[in-house]
Amino acid sequence: MKPFERCPVCGGELIDKNVEKLLRGGIHVAVLNIPAEVCLHCGERLYSQETVRQFEEIRRKLEHQEVETFQPLG
Repeated sequence: MKPFERCPVCGGELIDKNVEKLLRGGIHVAVLNIPAEVCLHCGERLYSQETVRQFEEIRRKLEHQEVETFQPLG
């Protein structure tokens, strides 16, 4: 069961979608393609608790310059 049936911001319809997320930590930026629930009306994105934990871990690694496991883009 999903935590929200409708968008908690505007009440719009939510759909499952893969989105691009930028995470910044120190001088580094990571680009992720991840699943989210997206509101069709206002664009609000809702992420699972597991995904938010992954964001926190990636930000920590970026801030501590532990970037050897990431693929450089530019």
